[in-house]
Amino acid sequence: MASVELQNITKRYKDLTVLDRISLTVAEGETLVLFGPSGAGKTVLLRLICGVVEPEDGRVLIGDEDMTDVEAEDRGVGMAFQNFALFPHMSAFDNIASPLEARKQTRGALKDGVEAVAKLLRIDHVLSHAPRELSNGQKQRTALARALVGSPPILLLDDPLRNVDAKLRFEMRLELPRLLADRNATVIYVTQDYKEAMALGDRIAVMSAGQIEQLGTPAEIYLKPANIEIARLFGDPTINLLDVTVRTGVHGFFAEISGVPLNLPGDVKVRDGQACVLGFRPETVSFVEAGDGHAIPVEIEAETPLNEKTVTLATTANGREILISRPAGTPGPSSGTAHIAIAPDKALLFDRESGERVGASLLSTVAEGEAA
Repeated sequence: MASVELQNITKRYKDLTVLDRISLTVAEGETLVLFGPSGAGKTVLLRLICGVVEPEDGRVLIGDEDMTDVEAEDRGVGMAFQNFALFPHMSAFDNIASPLEARKQTRGALKDGVEAVAKLLRIDHVLSHAPRELSNGQKQRTALARALVGSPPILLLDDPLRNVDAKLRFEMRLELPRLLADRNATVIYVTQDYKEAMALGDRIAVMSAGQIEQLGTPAEIYLKPANIEIARLFGDPTINLLDVTVRTGVHGFFAEISGVPLNLPGDVKVRDGQACVLGFRPETVSFVEAGDGHAIPVEIEAETPLNEKTVTLATTANGREILISRPAGTPGPSSGTAHIAIAPDKALLFDRESGERVGASLLSTVAEGEAA
């Protein structure tokens, strides 16, 4: 295993800056996921680490050794490209074996290595096939097998499950962590699928416009997103976001939903009259009785069963939409007037102008109605 460190990496293509002073450390044996929308710079960053692309500024260190000017083949890095990058004139077996061929391994060791990794990835039955005879999923796994076969200390995986069917993708999310752990590799994994990022990453680096917007564990990213855009990227259904105005009451700062005031904790860094956005995820909302002190009145607009959960669309007294998610089979109203409560320890507050999360994330219902 080896660590990876990026120091103030900048990459430009003509006048376009695709990586802007990126600094990042990936510990030995860690799986770091680079997550973000298309065009964020994720793939360029992988190619820069493996030596296919050179930075304008900054350094790439692998295991404390400066690799910035070292050729790609001498970096000890394995990479699976998003576009497969398979040799069309070679069989799947020979494509996978190419890193071992370059090391001049014996035919027996080469055969054993290829067959072992192919069996793990369930492509041992197509090793004799040419790339044109493989499905996209088989091509993707062949590219992944080629990256894994030499057991490199650093593995760079560029969305390797993107072209795999849904069933296999789900299975590979479960199997990949074990497979990667068995390889004792330091892994940097690119994906645009937030579920994949949360399932595979020890940490997640959320990228946007060539910069890292937030770096943390999956739980930190999901529960304490740095800004509204990151909050929107994680979760299905998406997070509820309601414009509110913070006011000062007897018990401190508060905001309102459908006329029901919600206290903000004393350490929240807001000011009276500040325009904010209240964020809360659909699974943190529950249906309650009308007499409940936390009850917020809403109108039920629609209900959609989604196998393991039921999603309800409701509107507040001001016509603002709220999504409510509950486990399938859990009772709940499907029409008419209802009342909801927001889990006080899961709500978030963002500054409306900057979009940044502000202060503490805890909310509690006001005991007596100091409505705004």
